[in-house]
Amino acid sequence: MDVVLFTSAVQIAHLFQVAAEMKIEDSLRRGIDRAVIASIGPTTSERLRSMGLHADLEASRPKMGFLVREAGERLDFLHEIGSRMAAASPLQEVLGRIVDFATAVVSSDSCFVYVLEGDELVLKASKNPHPKEVNRLKLRLGEGIIGWVAKHQQPVTVARNAFHDPRFKFFNELPEDRYEAFLSVPVLCRGRLAGVIILQHREPYSHSKREIRLISTIGFLVGAEIETARLEEKSSQLSDELYARKVVERAKGILQRESRLSEEEAYFRLRRQSRQQRKSMKEIAEAIVRGETERSQKGRRSS
Repeated sequence: MDVVLFTSAVQIAHLFQVAAEMKIEDSLRRGIDRAVIASIGPTTSERLRSMGLHADLEASRPKMGFLVREAGERLDFLHEIGSRMAAASPLQEVLGRIVDFATAVVSSDSCFVYVLEGDELVLKASKNPHPKEVNRLKLRLGEGIIGWVAKHQQPVTVARNAFHDPRFKFFNELPEDRYEAFLSVPVLCRGRLAGVIILQHREPYSHSKREIRLISTIGFLVGAEIETARLEEKSSQLSDELYARKVVERAKGILQRESRLSEEEAYFRLRRQSRQQRKSMKEIAEAIVRGETERSQKGRRSS
């Protein structure tokens, strides 16, 4: 089941009465709890709470039409997340969409996305601009609240004084460290950690169970896309590194042949020019290779 619509309190009582007679009450409860639960109104929502369940959506008016339409809108939003995440995109675009979706679900003053790289969580995206901190701030698994969420793969919410939580990790570079409220959920891919989403509020704020579930759902939906985009980025970096090695080796060969240098001398010349011109060795090597190619073409035309 993806969605369960409850249209009356007595319906809930009858459902669990029949489930108890069939001895499937526990499995029914687990199945419902994994689905999006929609309630037609306050009385039905209260009965759900008495059964240990929580309505993710309560109709704005206690009428069937409002219930069906608003439940459909919620599903459309989740479908949009899934379809947009399924589009092949660079990692940074994927992470930017996650920030947009998370802050659309829960209005917040800050949103961070950390991605697992090796055994560390690396800050990769932020609602508020932090160009110097993105890709630089790192946490070990278990370090701070974020590291705790990653290690235990469970959400954490703190309504006020989040910075007083004994698990909290301060970064002097982030003014958000003084924000009051905090919600962090794991991002999972096939049961393995891919990252962590964090929402913060300047003022005290109690996240509802519905909000926690929705942000957690985003975490489940986007885990595979983060992992795919991260692997593609890594593959692209490896390809770039391999190309750079090849072009440097070719440039070294040209220098050895034309200037009668040893391999070591050719390498040091490339490195010296790289420092003097403040360019990468790859750029210097490409210029040498282009020059050799142009000279070769001119020689063929003149002959």
